[in-house]
Amino acid sequence: MEKTDAEEAFRRFLDERPALETLEKFQELMMRYGAAIREVRTKFEVLNDEFSFRTSRNPIESISSRIKKPASIVEKLRRQGFPLTIDSIEQNLNDVAGIRVICSFIDDIYMVADLLAKQDDITVIRTKDYIFRPKQNGYRSYHMIVEVPVFFSDEKRPMRVEIQLRTVAMDFWASLEHQMKYKKGSADRPDIAAELRSCAETIAATDARMLGIRKRIEQLQKDED
Repeated sequence: MEKTDAEEAFRRFLDERPALETLEKFQELMMRYGAAIREVRTKFEVLNDEFSFRTSRNPIESISSRIKKPASIVEKLRRQGFPLTIDSIEQNLNDVAGIRVICSFIDDIYMVADLLAKQDDITVIRTKDYIFRPKQNGYRSYHMIVEVPVFFSDEKRPMRVEIQLRTVAMDFWASLEHQMKYKKGSADRPDIAAELRSCAETIAATDARMLGIRKRIEQLQKDED
């Protein structure tokens, strides 16, 4: 579906109900997703600060976040056959609120994900390990859907957030592949797709070598101590 079609669908979605009431409820839901992002983002920042204090090394390079655009929300609901309602958004979509965590090394990804999952107010709904089992196109990342309680003035509400954890190298590949994916479908040509997979494998090998180098350096420091 073209973006303009999805935006038109969203406008029709508003027109099917009292527009002002529906828009207000939608904006309130997006505000709640924004609050959930801040809750989870803070948890990652605290973990990073603590690890930096204890080991003088930051496992997290950067954290970014986004809330899915209205047109994309409608397009996904329609594509998956869900009702175009406010309640349907919260019940059926897990990726309205998204956080991307860029880590220095592969083992940092698993460490940070594990430490987050162990927090008693975090419920892990689902994980997908595209590092251990990359996608066919070469994509690598560790995905989590988590639920976090958010305290508002009148209630405590569990909200879902999608988390993607990658190394810098994985993010470099994914960002460029995403750009090329929309260049008239050229990235789907067998020769280009094969080249992209080869690049992904090279990047994965580099990630593994860099981790090995870091561990050798750490062992040398221990031996010196």
